[in-house]
Amino acid sequence: MKKSNLKLEFGTFIREQRKKLEIGQRELADKIGIAASYLNDIEKNKRKAPKQIIIKKISKILKVNLDDLNDLAGISKGNVAPDIGEYIVNNPEIISLIRSIKDNKLSEFQIKSLENSLNKNNCKVLIIAAGLGSRLKKHTENLPKCMLDFGGKTLLQRQLESYKQNGIKEISLVKGYKKEKINYKDIKYFENKDYKNNNILNSIFYAEKVINGNIIISYSDILFDKSVVERTLKSDHDISVVVDIDWRGYYVGRKDHPISEAENVVFNSNNEVEKIGKINTGNQEVHGEFIGMIKLSNRGTEIFKEHFHRLKKIYWNKPFQRAKIFQKAYLTDFIQELVDIGVKVHCVIIESGWKEIDTVEDYKKALVGFKKKFTKN
Repeated sequence: MKKSNLKLEFGTFIREQRKKLEIGQRELADKIGIAASYLNDIEKNKRKAPKQIIIKKISKILKVNLDDLNDLAGISKGNVAPDIGEYIVNNPEIISLIRSIKDNKLSEFQIKSLENSLNKNNCKVLIIAAGLGSRLKKHTENLPKCMLDFGGKTLLQRQLESYKQNGIKEISLVKGYKKEKINYKDIKYFENKDYKNNNILNSIFYAEKVINGNIIISYSDILFDKSVVERTLKSDHDISVVVDIDWRGYYVGRKDHPISEAENVVFNSNNEVEKIGKINTGNQEVHGEFIGMIKLSNRGTEIFKEHFHRLKKIYWNKPFQRAKIFQKAYLTDFIQELVDIGVKVHCVIIESGWKEIDTVEDYKKALVGFKKKFTKN
């Protein structure tokens, strides 16, 4: 939900969101467990926002951000958001922190910085590793791409190290092809049983359960320095994509994955995406390459999920952006759609520090330079 929606009254917003999802008033009331007449009064703003337990149900059914809904409920009652009031009552020790913020007259920027610092420590990761990896030929006949060896450790282990070196402990992974080969402890697994018939975008949503809060979603076939993760974590935007602006040199002599197949990015002076995907790489307007890593804030995850389900309903089995059908869409197709409808997508700018392992040529080339760049740890 966009910030502008907070100008709406609680009931008005509920009614608009319900209609957007084509859910009847009586149907919603039944799902929530309240009388239709009571819901009608709420939607007409004749009653203040309901109790927290009902707000949570509304948030889940209408697929809206719970924090935003609580904020609207607080405004409705002329009080703080109910979830915050409840937390303060149950955790009175937090009052001293709030008082310190007040007494020290922290600016909006300082409060935001404090929030970002706390959120950074609570960021989690979702890795998408369901694909066949057929372009790696014999190397992936019995292994998924992320299990390829790099200096005695698998590509996935190298990724996990980079995340853990940045304090990220909660990691989930979507697997499909040769799923039994990925069995590391301390990872939450999800299975994409239809990996042969779908692509990255739909694969992500097999793990929708963990797409909330602050999260990094990444491809499983990229090898990257811990500095790439560190820079990504610093972004406080709702939706951020990692873009390498020192990308062209990597395609010199690269035959099996030519420059025409790069997922490129054109961004404006505010580092906001204008175009993304396999666009005309001969155009000097191309500013960088999307490396296959995206970061979402708590609000960003709600935007991400809301639009995915809306688009899935419209485009299933139909052409979508550059994909022949929605099921085969890339993540970049979805990002381009978000940009097209006015959602701001920020670019986290990097200069090298990563490699894509998509073909046999990529693998051999990466192994040659691996000892120099990736075995220092």
